[in-house]
Amino acid sequence: MIVPDTKNWTWVLERRCSECGFDAESVAYASVPERALRSAARLGAALERDDVRVRPDDATWSVLEYGAHVRDVCRIFDTRLALILAADGTGVPRFENWDQDATAVADRYGEQDPARVAEELSTAADRVAAAFAAVPADRLDRRGARSDGAEFTVTSLSRYFLHDLVHHVHDVRG
Repeated sequence: MIVPDTKNWTWVLERRCSECGFDAESVAYASVPERALRSAARLGAALERDDVRVRPDDATWSVLEYGAHVRDVCRIFDTRLALILAADGTGVPRFENWDQDATAVADRYGEQDPARVAEELSTAADRVAAAFAAVPADRLDRRGARSDGAEFTVTSLSRYFLHDLVHHVHDVRG
């Protein structure tokens, strides 16, 4: 079992990620949908590798596990964006907690069918990209919050989401 990632990754909204090079402040909101789709497509292509189930070391997920995780990230962020947009503006909606490591174990990411994960990833990426693309400019400052209290606007949520995809493309490179 891989040691759970307990880092608070919200720092990527304030400075460049030293691992993958992602710079949130340089990301225009309008570019998020296309960049997300490109990243998802690269992960989908990686799911065709012969070694898709092989972990490179004891502390790193396999390409298949990353693919399943990113599929679920797309689904989670689609839900979170919808929650922000559905709010009536009188309060900050709270996102349900999501333990990505527990989900990976419970859903047996490493045992899933790579072709199906690729298909589901593509569908989920298409959906969340379309959702971000459809947000009117006057709603980009709407807010939502994680269960730990970290607040996001639609714009910062989109950048945080995109970092996850870009970072995991970096993780499976090679």
